[in-house]
Amino acid sequence: MIWLALSIFCSTLIFVIFKLFDRWKIDNLQAIVINYFIAYSVGTLQQGSITMPWDIIHYKWFTSVVILGFLFITLFQIIAFVSQKIGVSVASVAVKMSLIIPVLFGLYYYNEALNISKVTGILLALLAVYLATRKKEKVKKHPTLAWLPILLFVASGCMDAFLKFNQQEKVPMAENSLFASSVFGMAAVIGILFIIFRLVRGNLHWQWKNVWGGILLGVPNYGSIYFLLRALEFNGLESSVVFPVNNVGIVALSTLAAYFGFREHLSTRNIVGILLSFIAIILIAFGNSA
Repeated sequence: MIWLALSIFCSTLIFVIFKLFDRWKIDNLQAIVINYFIAYSVGTLQQGSITMPWDIIHYKWFTSVVILGFLFITLFQIIAFVSQKIGVSVASVAVKMSLIIPVLFGLYYYNEALNISKVTGILLALLAVYLATRKKEKVKKHPTLAWLPILLFVASGCMDAFLKFNQQEKVPMAENSLFASSVFGMAAVIGILFIIFRLVRGNLHWQWKNVWGGILLGVPNYGSIYFLLRALEFNGLESSVVFPVNNVGIVALSTLAAYFGFREHLSTRNIVGILLSFIAIILIAFGNSA
């Protein structure tokens, strides 16, 4: 259970660090790019060998790496913005409840079994996202903010579904670590292109604190994935238990961090939505194992 607890802690820390970036006036894009270089470097060290960027062009999953790299860095910027402008709890619920999209993808594309538990969980998940992400006081000031959690929910779910497709159809088990580190590396490369674009436009101000922010983010980002994989390797825990406990734990710990660490206001509606998210995740997981 220690690996699962560490994964939950690292994942929660990502949302908290994004919130702190706003206080420390750290540039999200620059820090996120550095973060992916850190994640790529750690992954490459664990892999035990260095694969040159031009070598992965020959793999059949290269196009997927480009798409996922773009999604990774874009999604992280949305997570950062939602955490900073709406709240840590809102961002964590939107990301973690997006698991219903790969579930629906599995039902449609792979003809996976559908049962009452899954149906109930999916419906509750949609209601939970609506209730947990509603922040009337902030939406009144900035109406466009109302769409950001929904965008985060859909984008995160689509990315997970695309990852599922690649793992099933394109990436052999022996190439998993190379595929994962390549996605991190591609996200960093695409991020550099974003930075160059901002530099050309003249709205980029480089500061060393952005580098330290990226390092601070990169360590728990990699840790969240590494520790989750270690938890999945443990014989005493099945994946149908690991994933719901992981998601519920992140939502719960993020909510506590938001309330006690940043004094984020939670309405009765938000609390009900968070509680429903717990129930939805458990029902979906139970439906997968039934």
